[in-house]
Amino acid sequence: MPVLTIDNLSKKYGPVQALKNVSFTVPKGCVFGILGPNGSGKTTLLGTIMDVLKPTSGSYLLFDEMPTENQRKGIGTLLETPNFYHYLSGEDNLQISAAIKGRGKEDIPRVLEMVNLTQRKDSKFNTYSLGMKQRLAIASCLLGNPEVLVFDEPTNGLDPVGIAEIRELMKRLHQEGKTIIMASHLLDEVEKVCTHVAILKKGELIASGDVNAILVNEDLIEISAGDMVKLKEVTAKLKEVTTIKQDGNMLQLFYPAGRADMGEVNKFCFENGIVLTHLLLKKKSLEAKFFELTNN
Repeated sequence: MPVLTIDNLSKKYGPVQALKNVSFTVPKGCVFGILGPNGSGKTTLLGTIMDVLKPTSGSYLLFDEMPTENQRKGIGTLLETPNFYHYLSGEDNLQISAAIKGRGKEDIPRVLEMVNLTQRKDSKFNTYSLGMKQRLAIASCLLGNPEVLVFDEPTNGLDPVGIAEIRELMKRLHQEGKTIIMASHLLDEVEKVCTHVAILKKGELIASGDVNAILVNEDLIEISAGDMVKLKEVTAKLKEVTTIKQDGNMLQLFYPAGRADMGEVNKFCFENGIVLTHLLLKKKSLEAKFFELTNN
């Protein structure tokens, strides 16, 4: 049973189309990244799912049912900068969060341990680093042991150490069977943490699915010869090549990461009567793949 099913969801703010007919499914037990540049509709999408915003059209299901307030209460959510009392300790702030939620008071020692704040539970919130503050916010989300967690830019504003801390926490939560839905504009974060991804651009869904299929790392061999027509015919018979593109007087051969072999290409072309005038191996980075997806 999917945790979330979105069907042609749209949201308008006057003339601005924040979401346009977005549809995808979030499987249970996955870490689902909603990836896109700033202004792509990520926060609007999460706000709509959590009933902070009303959609203009379309629908969505939670746990394969029409969403209810009780269902949403069972989801740990971090959509905005957490509001904690600066002069209170981390533990005292969680006591207040548990009282507001009406559940999870008995969970406080467990969630403090999960986010590695047990040793600092009696320290005032204003003495925490940014990473510690974010981990306390996630601890608040974990009160009541929800099966599903929704985070909007969980590493926003953190330094590399803070980002690494949150990343490892996400991985541990996933290993415990939690379903995590997180919005991010950081490609590296999604690639390292998420199992599935949906890519948004200006409110439109560009791609969605398994992260290894959508954000695949590729090798690229660039070749050229005097007879480009014949070169194209010959290289179409090459094994392992996933895509062939022509860029001016260059032919681009795309391979799965680590599978490109320049020697094999040179030998194959020579044995088929073609002498290459240009042969170069390039790496197609994840950044290049993301740029290609969001700009075409």
